[in-house]
This record gives sequence, structure tokens and C-alpha cells, in this order.
Amino acid sequence: MKVEFAPLSVPLQRRLQTASVVQWIFSFLCLAQCCTAAFIALFFTRFWLISTLYAAWWLIDREKPSKGGRRIHILRNCIVWRYMRDYFPITLVKTAELDPRQNYLVGFHPHGVLAAGAFLNFCTEASGFSMLFPGITPHLMMLSLWFRIPFFRDYAMSGGLIPSDKESASYVLQKPGGGNLLAIIVGGAQEALDARPGSFTLLLKNRKGFVRLAIQHGTPLVPAFSFGENDVFDQVKNPKGSWLRRIQHQLQRIMGISLPLFHARGIFQYSFGLIPYRRPICTVVGKPIPVQKKHRPSEEEVDQVHQKYLNELSSLFEKHKAKYNVPEDSHLEFI
Repeated sequence: MKVEFAPLSVPLQRRLQTASVVQWIFSFLCLAQCCTAAFIALFFTRFWLISTLYAAWWLIDREKPSKGGRRIHILRNCIVWRYMRDYFPITLVKTAELDPRQNYLVGFHPHGVLAAGAFLNFCTEASGFSMLFPGITPHLMMLSLWFRIPFFRDYAMSGGLIPSDKESASYVLQKPGGGNLLAIIVGGAQEALDARPGSFTLLLKNRKGFVRLAIQHGTPLVPAFSFGENDVFDQVKNPKGSWLRRIQHQLQRIMGISLPLFHARGIFQYSFGLIPYRRPICTVVGKPIPVQKKHRPSEEEVDQVHQKYLNELSSLFEKHKAKYNVPEDSHLEFI
């Protein structure tokens, strides 16, 4: 006998979608601090053995993040990510096939405030990554400091996140047999300071490390642009040269992370809060750019491939912008 469940009502679906986004924001804004506090606090309770055993495990397992991490498919396929997908909604678009016999390096743009599109498309199966790119295993790079936080490091690795350092990147790109995709949010935390609706400014003109890495491993470069990534949050004005921007840059140098002062809507009202707006995000993955392997590429060779990458990214943006309501006179600006 087949049991059929009645579909959820629209109001309930919207509440579940909002709840999924709230837990995602909490996981990256508060969970790290909670994990650290819990790890320390347990030492002063009768449950001190939990932290002691975890510390021993942490020591043994310390190299795991830089060795491809430890993804947990049950968590990647969790239903909560599908509710998060439908909240905005978020979609993933393929424009070219990726050969599973090769490894790839994807440049993701723009960072946005919290990189919602990058996380959901590459760290979960909510947008159907495995169906769009069969035989490809995605990895997304994240600031290394997050992997020094107890408990949180395991949560991050479960989705396919790895530290943003050369050792971690090289491990993925040189895996034999191919079938691995390394996604790098090239603009990084600094680009988040320019993330606001209608902005198409990318911190990319002098970001060439990912290009050099691709050449050293002979890995094809794949541009990806996430339309709507900058539209889900407003940000307090912080023009270059302003006192706020100077403070943000100084904090970034000290802590390694930027602190954009963002806001959007609340949980129960739409005027102000930290919950993102319900605005669509569509990540378009471009075609691979072949790269000739060279262990020690010259600056000129890196510049040539970098310029080709900029041209392909601009072409991808111009080709698809009309579909996502981007004004005709809007173009990418590289700084």
C-alpha cells in the first residue's frame, strides 16, 4: 500500500525556507564561536572527557582538511538545503560539458556578502550539481582559519569545503584519474566589501595566483558568474578612502576576514534584519579554457592566460546578462 502525503501549504513552505536560511546564516556567523565556547567550557564540567578525546582526534586528523577534506553525502543531500534553494531561489546553469577524466579549476564571481550561491551549488546537492556534471566531485575553498575551530572544521569538511592555501589546492588538482573540481572565490573577503545590489565590480585585475596554479598543474580554467549574488543584501556605504573602509581593511589584515556591515530583512518583518532578501541567484558555469602545463610559468605566460580568462568571463557575463534582468549598459569592472 502506497502512502501519499499531502503537499505542504505555501505559508508553511515559506516558513521552512526562511528557517533554512536562518540556520545557514547562524552556522557561519555564530556556530564557530559556539563551537569554540563549547569546546573550552566542557573542560570545566563532568563532560571534560569529550573535549579531551576530541583534542586527541583533532591532533591525529589535523592534516585532513588539506587532503581533500571528509565529505558526508547525507549532509550534502539534507532537505534543509533544498528549502534554502527555494527561498531565493538558487539555480545552477551548465553551458558546457566537463570531462570527468580531467580536473578543473573554477573561478567563482562575485563573492557577495556570504557567498550563498557558491556554498549551495558546490557544497550541497540542492541545485543538482552531480546530475549536471556527472563524475565530477566539487571542492570549495574557504579561509583556512575556519578549519582551526573545533567541531566546526568537521561541519565545514562535510560539504566539501577545504582550506584556501596552495597545499590544499594542489592536492585536489593533482589527483590522478581526474573528476575533481576546485572552486575558488577569487575576489575573496576583500571583494565582499563592494557587494551591494547592482554592483558588478570584481577584484580580479591583479589576482593571478589561481591562474599560475592552473598552469602549474595543467588544469583547465572555468569561469563562473553568479547573477544576483550581490543583490540579496544591502550594505552600509563604505566608499574607498572613508573611515569605515579603512577600519574594515585594517580588521581584515589582523583577522584575515572582512566585516561588511550588511542588512536586509527580518524574520517576521521586511524592513530591517540580517535575513537575505528573496531575490533569485543564478550561477552560470562557463566553458573550460585549456591550459598548457608548465611547472614554472613566466610572468608573461601567466598574464596571457589571465587576460584570456578575463575575456571569457566578460563574454559569459555579456551573453547571459539579459536573461537575469541586468541592464544592457552594465558591464563587468575589474579592479
